[in-house]
Amino acid sequence: MLAKRMDRLGTENAFAVALRAINHQEQGNIVYPFHLGDLNFKTPEKITEAMFQAIQDGKTGYCPAAGIMPLRTALAENINETRQTQYTAENVLIQTGGKPVIAKFLLAFMNEGDEVLFPNPGFPIYESFIEFLGGIAKPYGFIETERGYSIDFDAIEKAITPKTRCIIINDFQNPTGSEATKEEREKLAEIILKHKLMALVDEAYFDIRYQGQSHSLLEIKEIRDQVIMLYTFSKKFAMTGWRVGAMFAPLKYIPQLSKLNVNIESCTPHFAQYAALEALRLPHEETQKILSSLQERRDLAVTMLNDIKGIHCPSPNCAFYLFPNVTKLMEQKGFAHDYKAFAEDVLVKTGVSFCTREHFGKVLPNETEKFIRLAFSGVNTEQIKNALLALKQYAE
Repeated sequence: MLAKRMDRLGTENAFAVALRAINHQEQGNIVYPFHLGDLNFKTPEKITEAMFQAIQDGKTGYCPAAGIMPLRTALAENINETRQTQYTAENVLIQTGGKPVIAKFLLAFMNEGDEVLFPNPGFPIYESFIEFLGGIAKPYGFIETERGYSIDFDAIEKAITPKTRCIIINDFQNPTGSEATKEEREKLAEIILKHKLMALVDEAYFDIRYQGQSHSLLEIKEIRDQVIMLYTFSKKFAMTGWRVGAMFAPLKYIPQLSKLNVNIESCTPHFAQYAALEALRLPHEETQKILSSLQERRDLAVTMLNDIKGIHCPSPNCAFYLFPNVTKLMEQKGFAHDYKAFAEDVLVKTGVSFCTREHFGKVLPNETEKFIRLAFSGVNTEQIKNALLALKQYAE
């Protein structure tokens, strides 16, 4: 008999969409896979070579639960340079990807019955794990603005009660592509300090940006003792399947958090950590190739989407997702209130496969507009052209 908590465990809904797309493709149909936030770039060769060398050098056994010291040191130096922090290697715990940081943050700082604020629409694993561990998931949303999407601070303030223990902040956000302004980061810091919250700052897409410079909530010194940061190698280095990430935490929490590593996975694979170390040493030109390709895809997709009747799509400066407003198109097609039927109709008639707003958390009561998410990380420019031309014909 399964434990009752299993009924509360959700999933990453993009994988369910992927199964439907695969089924459609196996029936002989063309599918344009905008549904999954994976990258169709090869991991840079120097990273792969470093992994093979580490295996040949015998780096195949256990290593410290917190991770190998050269990688922890290099990561601390990298984050200090990009976030204006003063971390040492001791602040860094290597993880098997970014997701374990979410789980371990909640395991360490949330008691059963505690409330946790989380972004909605947002990465579905936040809500899933809050509820799985017996917490109360309190969503806050985003407001569509001229610059894209902004945090709904009214929703945050209204959601906070004496039971509110934690807040999850996903800057450079999946699925909206939004990023906080300086004023918004300062407002978030005020809330964290005022209500004595522990914050998980998920910056998985910090380095995936096309204009300007990324800034971090960690630049605000006053809140660092209340912040855990999630870092992953998956995006910038095209290492989604390698499963290497890191947690940054105040020193006072490191011994207990490290125990979670010991209890759950012992350690992150030794040889994968040496590959990650090589990733941090790559010249800027290597990762810029990936960013340049992603920017070309973004520009093409945004231009073509905004040329489709019934669609409006902001152009994000970061991440590799588009979150177009499709309210008018859904109404035109007779699917005003049915995301699932709309997505199925588009897939069958055009081959375009995507996630809808419903795949990123329960629709909030005050929502009237309709959105879909298109990931452009796994489709090339030719696929984008063909897909969005088919979508335009569908709309007309």
